Amino acid sequence: MKSNFNNSPYTIAGPCSAESWEQVHATVKALVSKGITVIRAGVWKPRTRPNQFEGRGEEALKWLKQIKSEFDVKIATEVATTEHVEMALKYDIDILWLGARTTVNPFIVQEIANSLKGIDLPFLIKNPINPDLSLWLGAIERIAGAGIKKIGAVHRGFSSFQKTKYRNAPMWQIPLELKRHFPEVLLFCDPSHIAGNREMLGELSQKALNLNYDGLMIESHIDPSSALSDAEQQITPDKLAALLDKLKVREATSDDVIFKNHLDELRDKVDHLDREIIEALAARMKAVEEIGNYKKDNNVSIFQLNRWQEITETRPEWAKIFDLDPTYVLDIYKLIHQESIKKQTLIFNKDRVDATSEK
Repeated sequence: MKSNFNNSPYTIAGPCSAESWEQVHATVKALVSKGITVIRAGVWKPRTRPNQFEGRGEEALKWLKQIKSEFDVKIATEVATTEHVEMALKYDIDILWLGARTTVNPFIVQEIANSLKGIDLPFLIKNPINPDLSLWLGAIERIAGAGIKKIGAVHRGFSSFQKTKYRNAPMWQIPLELKRHFPEVLLFCDPSHIAGNREMLGELSQKALNLNYDGLMIESHIDPSSALSDAEQQITPDKLAALLDKLKVREATSDDVIFKNHLDELRDKVDHLDREIIEALAARMKAVEEIGNYKKDNNVSIFQLNRWQEITETRPEWAKIFDLDPTYVLDIYKLIHQESIKKQTLIFNKDRVDATSEK
């Protein structure tokens, strides 16, 4: 999917919120001049705290209907209740989306799905706030169950207890896993909400394209500094056009015979190495079993803090020697350690199971 502007990626753009007729009109006019044909604008804004700007509601829908007619664009907006769906359809909104706060609640998602039966329009589903793939998959299944055929998933990042440079940590493996489950669902990246600031939009957008995302959803405001919501992450239409012009759209694959042959060779190499890794893991688990039995025979506890501290210190250092990311290697060893504890626990519980079966 490509837009009609300088071979840039398919992009949905527009203000975080439709704040006034003047603001929406000026923003859309500028975006259309840059080749954007699908406009996003928030009408109802779910806010964490009360007494903040929560959108203009039906008044904004009237503006968007006029905008649609004047500029011949498609309009996308967020819905969070069945009443929102009904009102958005009343004003001929073309594309609806579920926000992260709604996706997290299966009851509300099902209510919205029920209200969509008999309706044929594109529907986008943002990932839930927390990194829970099942909730995201479930929301897609519920909307699809209502008969909606054109479904897209929007990756807007996830909340995290860890302090990162992002407003919402991207956790790229989650949307990629979603794509494995639903390859037919279009996958969009929302770098605005991942970044939380306009400076990082370019690098996040390019990474999404490198990962074969189908498009982008980016917040754009005619005057971001005066925005009533998410001012730091919005970008002017001019700067958006410059950003899109620098992006490189990747092809999903290549028909070049030489490329395919060499890629197959490299993949065969990876397959061979993966087999060696799995064989090494199996051998390690055999050693873990021996350790578990030895601990049990000598009445020693499973978890040994000093040993675990030794592993968490040495393995990342070993990783540096081989030019690997220490954090990546440590994460792998956390999974290995979890499985080692599980296997040794089964060994310790074996006598209890045997004793129970004898009774």
